[in-house]
Amino acid sequence: MRIESDLPQSQRAERVRIGALPVDRLTFSHALEAIDELVRRGAGGAVFTPNVDHVVLAEENPAFRASYETASLCLADGMPVVWASRWLGRPVPEKVSGSDLVGPLMERAAAKKWRVYLLGGAPGIAEKAAAVFRGRGVQVTGVDAPAIHDPSSAQERAPIVDRIRGAAPHVVLVALGAPKQELFIHYAHAEIDGAVMLGIGASLDFVAGNARRAPRWMSEHGLEWCYRLFREPRRLWRRYLVRDPKFFRIVWRCRREQRRARDLLTGRRADLPALQAPGRE
Repeated sequence: MRIESDLPQSQRAERVRIGALPVDRLTFSHALEAIDELVRRGAGGAVFTPNVDHVVLAEENPAFRASYETASLCLADGMPVVWASRWLGRPVPEKVSGSDLVGPLMERAAAKKWRVYLLGGAPGIAEKAAAVFRGRGVQVTGVDAPAIHDPSSAQERAPIVDRIRGAAPHVVLVALGAPKQELFIHYAHAEIDGAVMLGIGASLDFVAGNARRAPRWMSEHGLEWCYRLFREPRRLWRRYLVRDPKFFRIVWRCRREQRRARDLLTGRRADLPALQAPGRE
C-alpha cells in the first residue's frame, strides 16, 4: 500500500533509492502527518525506517527487499542515509529515526485516542514501555513478546495475529529487530485489518529505560553506531565493523550507475539529427 499520491501537495515527495531500498523524502513533521493519515483511513499500512544496516541486509536477503517494496512509508533512520541521498542528488530533508518518532507519535495517539499494541522486545520490556505510555495517556490495548523464528510461517504468525486482532489496535509498534520485524510486518499487516504497523527496533528498550540512547550530538553527526558499539561490543562488533562498511560500496555503485545512465542519455541526444528550421531544405 502506498499513500504518497494521495497526500497533500506539501507532503508529496518522490522516493530515492539507496541501494535496493526506497526512502521517502519527507520531513519529520510530514512523516508524522503521513502516519496520521494512514491511521485515519483505517486501511492499515506498514512503516519502515531504513538505516545503513538495512541497506546492506537488502543486498543479500531477497525477502527483506520484497518487504520494502510493499511498505507504505520508508523513513530515513540515521544521518548516513540522509548524506547518501544528498550525494545521489535526491536529498532526504532530514532523518526520521524510529526512536525519535515513537515519542511524538505516542503523544498523538494519546490526543486522538488511538489504541496501541506493543509487540516484541526482551521479556518484560514491552510491559515496562506500556506502563510509561499509559502514564502519558496512551491507550495500550495489548502487549506481547513472542519468540518468532520464521515470520513467513503462517502457522507461527496465526496466534500472534489473533491476539493483535482481538485488541483491535490502530497502531502496532513492532520491536523485533531487522530483518525479522520488517518480514513480520510484510506478512502480517494484510492479516490485521486496519492496523498501521511500525518497525521500531530497539525503541521499546529506550522507552522502558533498559538502554540509553546516544547523545543527540552523536546522532546528529552520524556517530550513534560508535556509542552503541562501545556499550555492546560483543553483540555489535561484527555488524558495525564487518557488515555495515559495505554500505559505502553500495552507495558508490549507485552513484556510478547514475553517471552511466546520464552518459547514455547524453550520448543518445548527441546522436539525434539536428532539426532544420522551418522552410529550409
